[in-house]
Amino acid sequence: MNTKTILASVFAFGLFAAVLSAEPMVSPSWGFRIDLPEEYEYVAGDGRDKFTFHTPGGAIFELAVYPRSTYPTPQALAADIQKRLRNSGETSDFEYRNRKAALLELDFSVQNSHFSGWGLCVELEGAGTPLLLALAYGETGKAELQNLHLSALDSLAPAEGDRRAPGPVTEYAYPRGNRIQVSPAGLDLEAFVREHDAEGAQALVEREFGVLKRSADSPQWKSAWARFYRAIYRDSFSRLSELAFALERHWSTKTMTITNWDVAGKALEWVQTFSYERDLPGSDFVNLVSAATEGRGDCDSRSLLWAIIMEQANIPAAIMVSADYSHAMGLIDIPGPGARFKWDGTQWLVAETTVAVSLGRIEQKVSDPTYWLGVIFQ
Repeated sequence: MNTKTILASVFAFGLFAAVLSAEPMVSPSWGFRIDLPEEYEYVAGDGRDKFTFHTPGGAIFELAVYPRSTYPTPQALAADIQKRLRNSGETSDFEYRNRKAALLELDFSVQNSHFSGWGLCVELEGAGTPLLLALAYGETGKAELQNLHLSALDSLAPAEGDRRAPGPVTEYAYPRGNRIQVSPAGLDLEAFVREHDAEGAQALVEREFGVLKRSADSPQWKSAWARFYRAIYRDSFSRLSELAFALERHWSTKTMTITNWDVAGKALEWVQTFSYERDLPGSDFVNLVSAATEGRGDCDSRSLLWAIIMEQANIPAAIMVSADYSHAMGLIDIPGPGARFKWDGTQWLVAETTVAVSLGRIEQKVSDPTYWLGVIFQ
């Protein structure tokens, strides 16, 4: 049996459809969001409840939505999957952001072919609280697909509120734990993160860097690069929420009135003090929790951290990256003087995070817009 149709035969997903490029997608019917690695292509489904994707390298990703009248709990759905596939992998129950969920280790055979991967059953939101099933798998022995499977599942955001929180796979593997007190680097200030936030955030960075490397020589490398930063942004946003609030409050108490320009400038001055650190043999990216608490990181870590702090303060922000310049900078949408770059219909003001310069300043030698890629997170 063709590997593209294994679960199509199990769940009657329908005929193959036209191939579409992998982009962040939101279900208008159910509200869940998914941001698959760029290698995945849509190949089948009904456009509402059932979807099938595959990669040229043999990774398959299946999505299906079921009403509660069919399965009362995610555990019941997982048990039926186990039975239908004659799956020998284990199932683990957990809660994802106050919703019942189950993670399946896939290990099954179809017509003399053996497959492995992971599955997720999770509650959605809405009338009747429907259930979402996601299966990511490929032929057993293709270890290089493992990161793809986990990245695809982890990109699921079952509800609107999950789009700026760690994904379900990361949350399962690295529960955030209790709140712990920390001090933002170089500041005599009380802030809080969770005890396993840095570990979970770094694990996601390393996994997503592995996915990114797969597209290094692909025509889709720019899209893959943007997805890498979107994944980190999503994972880190809520991890940094209390710390970002403490920073904004700290800077606001220094003056009677503080504008968005002031907050952006103070945050920029802060990240500019960080120690410059690179890890060229590895992901070359310091997770944002460690960057904020230890005061270290390269230009992209600092730029993304700065952008999240801005967004936490309800100031529209983004980043831009350049392979040609080997550099990254922050972007912000506020009035004021300085160099601006246009992406997604917005004239963004630049923020250099590695040199002690003010908002809007950029060196002439790295100022050609054609060599920059804007990464927008909305």
